[in-house]
Amino acid sequence: MNTQDYVKNAIKTESRDFDAIGERMKTVENQRLLHAGIGLATEAGEFLDALKKHIFYGKELDRVNLREEMGDIFWYCAIIADQLDVEFSEVMERNITKLKARYGEKFSEDKAVTRDLNTERQILES
Repeated sequence: MNTQDYVKNAIKTESRDFDAIGERMKTVENQRLLHAGIGLATEAGEFLDALKKHIFYGKELDRVNLREEMGDIFWYCAIIADQLDVEFSEVMERNITKLKARYGEKFSEDKAVTRDLNTERQILES
C-alpha cells in the first residue's frame, strides 16, 4: 500500500462531525478536562523522557526532576478532581479497593489477565 492510499483509507475512520465536536468543546467541563488530560500526557512524557535518558543513554537519574514532574502530574490531577468534584482520598481509597478485589493481597500474572471487570466497575461506581 502506498502512503496516499493509506491516508485516504485512514481518514475514513476519523471522527469528522466537527459541529458536534465544537459544541462539546464549548463546555467549561470539557475544556478543563481536555486541558488536564493533555497536561497529564505531556508531564508523563517528560517523566518517561528522564527515565529513557537514564536507562538507555546512561545519564544520571535526576530524581529532583522526576519529583518535579510528579508534582506537575498532581497539579493536573487537581484540576480533574476539582472538575469532577471528587476528593483525592476517595479516588485513592477506591483504587486500592479495586486492586484488592483484583489481586487479593498479592499481585499475580493470572489475576492480572483474568480480571472481573464487572466487580471492579461496581467498586468504582459505589
